[in-house]
Amino acid sequence: MTDTTRDFLIAPSILSADFARLGAEVDDVLASGADIVHFDVMDNHYVPNLTIGPMVCEALRKHGVTAPIDAHLMVKPVDRLIGDFIDAGASYITFHPEASDHIDRSLQLIRDAGCRSGLVFNPATPLSFLDHVMDKVDMILLMSVNPGFGGQSFIPGTLDKLREARRRIDASGRTVRLEVDGGVKVDNIAEIARAGADTFVAGSAVFKARNEADPHRYDSVIREFRDQLARA
Repeated sequence: MTDTTRDFLIAPSILSADFARLGAEVDDVLASGADIVHFDVMDNHYVPNLTIGPMVCEALRKHGVTAPIDAHLMVKPVDRLIGDFIDAGASYITFHPEASDHIDRSLQLIRDAGCRSGLVFNPATPLSFLDHVMDKVDMILLMSVNPGFGGQSFIPGTLDKLREARRRIDASGRTVRLEVDGGVKVDNIAEIARAGADTFVAGSAVFKARNEADPHRYDSVIREFRDQLARA
């Protein structure tokens, strides 16, 4: 049965985009029906990769991107970058509990600036970090791969963790988005939605599926995602 009470959002990760033409890539993916621009921010310290920082977020805002920007901070320590991404125009800022000495304070930094806050859980990170901060999170992001690189396969055990996170959200009575990141594809997005997710990060599945007739359009893959979600 379709859950009509949930609005599903698709958040392409620009980690898989063509950085030589990033502004146009983001314009194209949004014009094709994506909802959120997802940033994978890695520092080669908390995770073994180095990607992008707040200047790229600011550049996209100056380029004219008005859609929500979801900044997933895989950095340690995290508080300084929280401030930088607030200034750069991020809409959501999520971070890993292991990367903050004071999780409550880091969440409040985000909230106080008018941004939406969230915690990110690696495959082996327990959801118990939420026990005392559910009133300060707008998003829970579950990693369905180990963070660091795009193109990895979905870890099936994430489905049970999604169900547990959905139970926590429902029990809280709060409006909290449940996002999943890693290995999301057309053939598994419905199953992931049935487990409780409502926001879906997809990088290589989107940006490597460019329309052959028009290599800068992503209508077909996003339409396939929507079709699958309609059956969830």
